[in-house]
Amino acid sequence: MFDFDIGKMLVVAIVALAVIPPKDLPRVMRTVGQVMGRMRRMAAEFQGQFMDAMREAEFDSVRKELAELNQKATAANFDPAAMIRDEAIKAAEPQAHLPSPALESSEIGTSEVALAAPVAETRPVEPSAPQGTATPAEKSSAAE
Repeated sequence: MFDFDIGKMLVVAIVALAVIPPKDLPRVMRTVGQVMGRMRRMAAEFQGQFMDAMREAEFDSVRKELAELNQKATAANFDPAAMIRDEAIKAAEPQAHLPSPALESSEIGTSEVALAAPVAETRPVEPSAPQGTATPAEKSSAAE
């Protein structure tokens, strides 16, 4: 604070011993200690006020920045709730650019690969008859 080093303090102590009589020395030292304490308290109070002023100035600059951001967001019609609502509505609407395949009830649950392949007609398989008996198809072809 006052840039006192040990050499300067020693010179001041020697001059004080030469000037101040020994019987008054304790009272003078107590007074010097009290004055030094007051100076330290005043310095700490000044430093605290200065730091408060710096914080207040910093808060003011932060408030200004936030006000500018708020003004820019308001000027640009920035509404996050509306943006989310619009996105949800778009997601719920059918997509016009995607083809919607007409699915039959039999095609539900089958893979796209199976849907793309041509479907071959299949005839129902008749149960095989026990040996020695003719099936109705065999009977009709035998009758012809």
